[in-house]
Amino acid sequence: MQVLSRIRLREARGLAKLGMHDGAYYLAGYSIESALKACIAKKTRRHDFPDKKKADLSYTHNLRDLLRVAGLQGAWEERRKRDATFRDNWDNVLSWTEQSRYHTSDARMAKSLIDAVANPNNGVLRWIRLHW
Repeated sequence: MQVLSRIRLREARGLAKLGMHDGAYYLAGYSIESALKACIAKKTRRHDFPDKKKADLSYTHNLRDLLRVAGLQGAWEERRKRDATFRDNWDNVLSWTEQSRYHTSDARMAKSLIDAVANPNNGVLRWIRLHW
């Protein structure tokens, strides 16, 4: 899932450069979904019998729910209190849903989401990587 997250961000950037903003927007959000699922997977030990409830809760595209299942809610809330840019980036990312694939996005929307995901200092993906 870590690799998939990086690939989706790279694809989002590539599509944005080509002016394909709908796909760029969708894949930028999907990179965060994959990153959160990587955090969940990290907590699963090899040869352990999976916790059914946790597994069921992981089968979602809802980023808020995935944040909770990954056990990152407390750290996320603490960082949001201290860092306005981080909070704004997360607010942008949380506006994404899997339904985005059925909607059109303009260049501004795609660029804004990609920036929120990939910002080297306060980006959502950078923060998630600290936890995977």
